[in-house]
Amino acid sequence: MKKFLLIILILQLVYSLSVAQQLIKGKVLDQSKEPIIGASILVEGAQSYGVTNEEGDFELSTSKGYPLVLKISFVGFKAVSKRLTAESPQALEFILEEDNLLSEVLITSRRRQEEIQAVPIPVSVVSGALLEEAQAFNVNRLKELVPTVQLYSSNPRNTTLNIRGLGSTFGLTNDGIDPGVGFYVDGVYYARPAVTTLDFIDIEQLEVLRGPQGTLFGKNTTSGAFNITTKRPRFQTEATIETSLGNYGFLQSRGSLTGALSKKIAGRLSYSGTKRDGLIYNTATQKYTNDLNNLGLRGQLLFVPSESIEVLVAGDITRQRPDGYAQVVAGVVETQRAPFRQFNQIISDLNYSLPSNNPFDRIIDHDTPWRSGNDMGGLSVNVDADIWGGTLTSTSAWRYWNWDPSNDRDFTGLQALSLSQAPSRHDQWSQEIRYAGDITSNVSAVVGVYALWQDLQSSPFHTEESGIHQWRFVQSNQNPLWETPGLLEGYGIRTTNSLQSFSGAVFAQLDWQINDKLNLLPGLRWNYDEKQVYFNRQTYGGLQTSDPELIALQQAVYNDQEFEAYVDESNFSGQVTLAYKPNRRVNSFATVSTSFKPVGINLGGLPRESGRTMIELARIEPEYVLHYELGVKTSPTNRSTVNLVFHNSAITNFQALVQTPDLSVNRGYLANAEKVRVRGAELDWNYKNTRNFSTFGALAYTDGEYVRFTNAPVPLEEVGGESFKDISGGRLPGTSKWAGSLGAEWAKEGNWLGVAGKYFIASELFYRSEFSSSPSPSQFLNIDGYAVVNARLGFRGDNGFSLFLWSRNLTNTNYFEILLPGAGNAGHYAAVLGDPRTIGLTLKFNYK
Repeated sequence: MKKFLLIILILQLVYSLSVAQQLIKGKVLDQSKEPIIGASILVEGAQSYGVTNEEGDFELSTSKGYPLVLKISFVGFKAVSKRLTAESPQALEFILEEDNLLSEVLITSRRRQEEIQAVPIPVSVVSGALLEEAQAFNVNRLKELVPTVQLYSSNPRNTTLNIRGLGSTFGLTNDGIDPGVGFYVDGVYYARPAVTTLDFIDIEQLEVLRGPQGTLFGKNTTSGAFNITTKRPRFQTEATIETSLGNYGFLQSRGSLTGALSKKIAGRLSYSGTKRDGLIYNTATQKYTNDLNNLGLRGQLLFVPSESIEVLVAGDITRQRPDGYAQVVAGVVETQRAPFRQFNQIISDLNYSLPSNNPFDRIIDHDTPWRSGNDMGGLSVNVDADIWGGTLTSTSAWRYWNWDPSNDRDFTGLQALSLSQAPSRHDQWSQEIRYAGDITSNVSAVVGVYALWQDLQSSPFHTEESGIHQWRFVQSNQNPLWETPGLLEGYGIRTTNSLQSFSGAVFAQLDWQINDKLNLLPGLRWNYDEKQVYFNRQTYGGLQTSDPELIALQQAVYNDQEFEAYVDESNFSGQVTLAYKPNRRVNSFATVSTSFKPVGINLGGLPRESGRTMIELARIEPEYVLHYELGVKTSPTNRSTVNLVFHNSAITNFQALVQTPDLSVNRGYLANAEKVRVRGAELDWNYKNTRNFSTFGALAYTDGEYVRFTNAPVPLEEVGGESFKDISGGRLPGTSKWAGSLGAEWAKEGNWLGVAGKYFIASELFYRSEFSSSPSPSQFLNIDGYAVVNARLGFRGDNGFSLFLWSRNLTNTNYFEILLPGAGNAGHYAAVLGDPRTIGLTLKFNYK
């Protein structure tokens, strides 16, 4: 089969070389005859496109024969279409007029520039300008603009990023499985979920693709992908600096500088820095915690040796040093354990009380320092060559992640779980080679190969350690030996683990234009994955004794465990999309696709039952996804778009993460649910009735259900009863039935201190209905629905100056982001709190 695929690829390339190429040159200007830099020129019905340089010139080649239609567009200008019946003897010239209507949005999700309404994929697009003005400087804040995105994070390592309720496991991260949502920045795949907590740096545009992606992107993803494009170097000198000040000591500064270094080399240097005081008061340290302390740098060099080749070299580094990610005890559940094992009885026996019973008092008394050192960065080289009527792209990248944490996982001022630390080092290397172009005049294709190597190591080891009060939390019977002085104090585990993995793929997707109204888009992917893991957990400390009864008590809390595993899997997946365009205002499509999430390995320890390590839980079967999608994209008027999508995903061997009463399983453990189903509908729209008013919105209905999960762990309130439970028919965690966003902006031309520009007022509303915050449905770990309102008003000058006031969570709504059981499941649970109302002022200067 591999040889067959290689032969097909070679035949396609040879045939494309034999097809006559048409060379088209031209210039794009504004009404003042000034060059427009970065305008897009597309050949309708083909994958050929060009982008104007600093002189407004472009050059592109296409195999599509005459007659053909060129479409020229740039944000803020009316798009122009021109029909060419024959080769022009001289360079073409196009004059674009300012556009008072809805600007067309161009995306690169299909590895070429296209108008979003013409693409038969459900895609949400957020511009970098909106991200900056709305203070949505990371993915957690982005979800308020894109309601199909869910993000839950108790710290950068333990982050869940989902689209339509699917993607990553809910709760603590287990490194033995892959995420189901791809995260790409300028074509480079970021493997670690910690990237979602980093500040965006100099973003041009962010595209959220919904549904399985595998025939267009390098890494296979089962529920969607983030495709982020940063601002590229330009040969025209430009500088931007932006500063924001707000309450809680908020200070953020962002800036960039770009320009020509020579006739063929341009550079760009960008930075982002964010600081903010803590939002939670710790009575033990008499300081506020959960602050922000982020710094990021990104540098790029663009080398253009000829009109047909571009080389982009990029490097970035981000450093986060917050005193933070502390959680507040949000409630106590009575479990099915004996009365002496209930949380309230335990703390009463220890003469302790919580500093507050209201989590929104934002008060804690944690005695273990919080630390979340998070470093990430890398280098990439991207080469684009216009060849064979399309673009041949090579993307090579290396990235790293360093994680240095300290957590208080008992969430109290007691010395129960005194240390919980999982320092890690991750390196990844990736290579993608991809061709996107015309095969014939009515068939275009994306063909690529992809490889990803990962090396994840404990650095040097992970630690879980008991304190002086731990004996009372883990006491399982009335044996007086539990009270032996020093029995568990300082008793813990040090775990050395490693994961080496390789993922390789060959993928292809065709776009066959059957006629002017009908397109067929088949795609195929072959994927190969292998993983090799080593896990070695050793106990240390505690009372040194030879008494077998005391040793048995210690071993009931922490025990040695060691295993190695190697797995490899290969599979085929693919999709077929039929797109029908009855007229220029309607684009409908239907998609059937399959996808796989690779085989997994439990890499956080295995649970025990009656003193036996459950080795049979080490292997996690790969997920298999069968997905259906039906959608229609419309442009009812020149000033509006309305899109509607229906989707249904059936997942076999769904990879779920569960919390266990066994402290030895310090990252939870993985299990396969036999079958899961997610279905729903999504509506989004944009409208701009005049030059001064615009609005956008999205509404998503999502129904996620465990169709069959017969051997699931019990919810918190049932700990102490049966070890497992049939939760078939229960809902998936983290998924609201309803979620929506609504935004609007009104602007009016005016002058401020002699500067011409526009006054504006804008607001966004985000709402989600209640949802479960427990992998197994619980009566208590549910989060009520809430709404968040953000707003801003100010002035944007035509000369690049802007000044505006902003507020996030304007109504000061109290809400939970996620609820988490305490380690050992004693009955108490903690919450990650949503931010209170923040207000601030932003100043921005832009020089061209």
